[in-house]
Amino acid sequence: MPGGDAPVFAEPWQAQAFAMVVALHERGLFSWGEWAETLSAELKKPDAAQDGSDYYVHWLRALEVLITKKGVAGQPDVDAVAAAWQRAAHATPHGKPILLENDPVHGRE
Repeated sequence: MPGGDAPVFAEPWQAQAFAMVVALHERGLFSWGEWAETLSAELKKPDAAQDGSDYYVHWLRALEVLITKKGVAGQPDVDAVAAAWQRAAHATPHGKPILLENDPVHGRE
């Protein structure tokens, strides 16, 4: 078990995904029961790592499912933003923060 000084999140994006879920719940987009059910369904999928190392990947997928289900964003919108972040990640030098502005296609879509 990690010591008291171990970070809660392994990557900054994990903290951001966590914060988005909390903020959307606080705004009434979904109940904790809906969140738990959606996250649980994602974690039970066959592609989930047995050691839980991809927990926040499934957290993010559950968030995408809920915002699509609730009509906040359509699946094409979610997919387009995810693709933009992927391009930004590939275009960002190692050790630098990944910013959406680093997407080489940003502003052309």
